[in-house]
Amino acid sequence: MSRPIAILLLLICTSLWGFAFVVQKSAMDSMGPLTFIGVRYLLGGIVILPLALLLARRAPQSLSARQWWFVFAMSMAFFLGAWLQQAGLMTTTATNGGFLTSLYVLFVPLIGLLLFRNWPHAIVWIGIPLALVGIYYLNGGGLDRLNSGDGLVVVGAVFWAIQVIMLGFIMRTAGQPVLVSSVSFLLVGAAGLILAFILETPNLSGILAGWQQIAYAGIFSTAIAFSLQAVGQQHVPAANAAIILSSESLFAALGGAIFMAERLTPIGYAGATLLFAAIVMVEALPPMLARRKRRNTLGPIGSTAA
Repeated sequence: MSRPIAILLLLICTSLWGFAFVVQKSAMDSMGPLTFIGVRYLLGGIVILPLALLLARRAPQSLSARQWWFVFAMSMAFFLGAWLQQAGLMTTTATNGGFLTSLYVLFVPLIGLLLFRNWPHAIVWIGIPLALVGIYYLNGGGLDRLNSGDGLVVVGAVFWAIQVIMLGFIMRTAGQPVLVSSVSFLLVGAAGLILAFILETPNLSGILAGWQQIAYAGIFSTAIAFSLQAVGQQHVPAANAAIILSSESLFAALGGAIFMAERLTPIGYAGATLLFAAIVMVEALPPMLARRKRRNTLGPIGSTAA
């Protein structure tokens, strides 16, 4: 798969996630965050399980025990990120939630550097603050009074960053993105429901009252979007993928405009411009600079040694 196609898949993924903010917020009217996470991810895992098993049978080799442990660890980071974000959205504002969740854009290269000594391209260090400023202005250019929900979302962003890094590693070494996604969804969903019966009081009437939100989140935002993320991250570095995925906030704003008659302010449009500028810069400049460096090293085309 070419890198432009992989980037397109990641952008489709972020659009599905962005629109999901509307349903995630409204689902909390009828159920707790763990109940929503449990049912959502179990549905997503079941939806793509038949395809996952079919593709797994056709794969040249199966995942090793070590790779399955990586999948399990990645799924637990996935679960913690999803739980903390969903719980935080119960008390924080949409503005704060969108901005603070996107902090994983900053955490990805920092965690990659600290744990793996993996230095990203220098352009990434310019793109990260530019993307964060863009997200900040996209959400109105200000933060409301901080509360406990803000802290939960920030900690959740750390686990989202770990999930992005681990998923990228698993996809490069093991492949089989649909199988890994399906198993991960089922693990996250099972963990969510187990804890829901311990910490919440899930009931069928509450789940049925939010069936539309669960259907969208489970099928589109989970089964389809996270599978596209797994496929796309096979061909895009984790730090670059994190900046692309940060455009989720833009699609969240678009979803609010379509379904809730919300409109961006002028400063919001400025933020959207900065965000896309960061994405284009991080994706376009490194290969352009590499090509220029190769040309300078090889010298003018057609030159010959004396």
